[in-house]
Amino acid sequence: MKQRSSTKISLKWIPFLCISFFILGTVFSNRLWIPTIFNDCDTKKLYCVLQKPATDNDENGEVLKTHEAIESLDKSFAMLQIKLAPPGSSQKMKNSDATGAVSTLAGIDSPRKKAFMVIGINTAFSSRRRRDSIRETWMPQGEKLVRLEREKGIIIRFIIGHSATSDSILDRAIDSEDAQHKDFLRLEHVEGYHELSAKTKTYICTAVANWDAEFYVKVDDDVHVNLGKLAALLGRYRSKPMAYIGCMKSGPVLSKKSVKYHEPEYWKFGEEGNKYFRHATGQIYAISKDLANYVAANQHILHKYANEDVSLGSWFIGLEVQHLNIKSMCCGTPPDCELKAKAGNACAASFDWSCSGICRSVEKIKIVHQRCGEGDAVIWSALF
Repeated sequence: MKQRSSTKISLKWIPFLCISFFILGTVFSNRLWIPTIFNDCDTKKLYCVLQKPATDNDENGEVLKTHEAIESLDKSFAMLQIKLAPPGSSQKMKNSDATGAVSTLAGIDSPRKKAFMVIGINTAFSSRRRRDSIRETWMPQGEKLVRLEREKGIIIRFIIGHSATSDSILDRAIDSEDAQHKDFLRLEHVEGYHELSAKTKTYICTAVANWDAEFYVKVDDDVHVNLGKLAALLGRYRSKPMAYIGCMKSGPVLSKKSVKYHEPEYWKFGEEGNKYFRHATGQIYAISKDLANYVAANQHILHKYANEDVSLGSWFIGLEVQHLNIKSMCCGTPPDCELKAKAGNACAASFDWSCSGICRSVEKIKIVHQRCGEGDAVIWSALF
C-alpha cells in the first residue's frame, strides 16, 4: 500500500516538471518557438525567414533575405498602385510634375465631362497665323464651338505649354489670344522642338483629367480636317477596345546626327539601318479611352524617344492594341483629296507628305478647304 501511494505522488509532479523544463529551456536558449505558417518556402520567403530561428552562422544571411523580400513586396505594391490607378485620379494632376492644365471652357478642378472625342491641335508660340487659318476653315468659332461641345460631344482646343521664362511676352500673347477666342488648353509643359514626346504625354494626361471621352485625337496645326468625316470614322470603332487609329508606318531609324529626325537611341532598335515598329504617323492620330487612361496612369514610367509618334507607338508595345490603318486620315492635298471628295468619299484629313503637313499651310489650307472640305453643315448632321 505504501508503494502505490509513492507512485501516485510522483506522477502528480510530472506536469510541473515539464513546465519547469520548458521555462528553463526558453531562458537558456533565449528563443521562442514560432509555429510554421507556410510550408511553401519558395513562394513565402518572408514567412519562412520568420518561422525558424537563425543560428550564429546564418543570421546575417537570413536578415538580408528578409530585407530583400520586403523590398520586393514594396516594388510590387508600387507597380500595382501605378497600374491600377483609376482614370479619375489624374483630375488633380495640377499638383503633379507631369501635367496640370488651365482650360477656359473646362477647368481642371471641375468634374470630368462626358465627350465623344477631344481634338488637341498641337501648336507653337510662333504659329499664330496657322491658328487663324484653321479658325477660318475647319474649326468652328465662338458659339458654334460651344455648341459643338454641347450637342455633339466634340471638344477642340489648341494645345500649348509655357515658355521657359515665367510670364514672358510669349505667354502673355497666348493669354491675350485665348481671351479673344477661348479655344486653348494650356499645359504644364515647357515648349521646345525636342520636347514633343513629353508634350504629347502631357496633352493626353491633361485631356483625360478634363474630359471622359471615347477618343482622344492629336493633330498638327498645318493639317486640314473634315470633322464630320473624322467623327463618323471614329464612330465605327466605338466598340473596339484598345484602338490605335491613324496611318500606320514603319520608317527607318536614323542614326546620323545631321539628319532631321535623328534618333539618339538608335542602338535600341538593333543593327544600323533597321526600321521602327509599326506606329501611326504624327500628323494626326486617335486613341481610344482605355489607351488614353493607360498613358495617364503610367505616365511616369513611359519612355520618351526623340520622335513623338515613335514614342506614342512604343507605349503600346506589349499591349493587346488594335492598330487600325485608316488611309482616309492621310490623304494628299488637291488633286488627291479633291478627286475623293467629288466621288463622295471625303477625306478625314489632308496634308503633304513632303512637308509633314500642308506646305505653306497659312495660304494653302484655305484652298484645301474649298476644294476638299465636306461643307460646314455635315458635322451637325453626322451620326456617330
